Amino acid sequence: MTTPLTLTPGHRPDGTAFLKATGEIDMSNTDALAAALENMPGRVVVDLTGIDYLDSAGLSVLFAHADRIELITAPLLTPVLRFSGLADLTTVQEA
Repeated sequence: MTTPLTLTPGHRPDGTAFLKATGEIDMSNTDALAAALENMPGRVVVDLTGIDYLDSAGLSVLFAHADRIELITAPLLTPVLRFSGLADLTTVQEA
């Protein structure tokens, strides 16, 4: 059973845009993730600590925004981000 993707936008105390993602990111919902990132100007901190599954379609969206995102992730997702090469293009911080 898949877990629906929930995206919660906001701002950090310093004014930086913040996007909390929970559930699963796969080809069925990457349009929502892409739209959320495109609607947030400037630098965006993306919290992936609540993500249970991330497929290559989800990685593609993150790669497209790598020049302006910073990722916060759970330890189990970090190796995927490193192996894919995304960690070489943007900051990946474990929570």
